[in-house]
Amino acid sequence: RLTSEILEHAAETLKILAHSQRLRIIEILEREQEITVHALTRETGFPQAVVSQHLNLMRRAGLLSARRQGKEMWYTIADPCVLSILNCICSHCES
Repeated sequence: RLTSEILEHAAETLKILAHSQRLRIIEILEREQEITVHALTRETGFPQAVVSQHLNLMRRAGLLSARRQGKEMWYTIADPCVLSILNCICSHCES
């Protein structure tokens, strides 16, 4: 049986992922494995401030991790469950 805490955590995670721009970022991270904010900005066409806000939100939630190399921040997926959720959504939409 799922506890209230688990259900709350699941709902919060789904709220964070329930945004098309964040899903696009996750999709790119799945393909690239690790990427900088600047590269994500170029790839998505979203303003850098928007990309940074999305990345920070997902990082604070534990979905992404970040490391600094020089002046650049590199982001990667920290929780592989995010990919499972994305793949499940894609499978559902394709059927």
